[in-house]
Amino acid sequence: MKELLASIAKGLVEQPDKVTVEVDDINEEGVITFHLHVAPDDMGRVIGKQGRIAKAIRTVMRATANRSDSKISVEID
Repeated sequence: MKELLASIAKGLVEQPDKVTVEVDDINEEGVITFHLHVAPDDMGRVIGKQGRIAKAIRTVMRATANRSDSKISVEID
């Protein structure tokens, strides 16, 4: 899933070499948190107008997680 999030983000930004994904351990509710880091200039491209692109990224990631019976959260930093 980490690779999926990175490839989606790299397709959106102008500086794909600055895209990194960090994964936290499972918390007490059983949720895995993914932290997506992009260059400051590309932040708007990943978030989109009114957060639509960020919401779409989170939806795709949740659908992928549901296939493997896990819960995830995506944070864009």
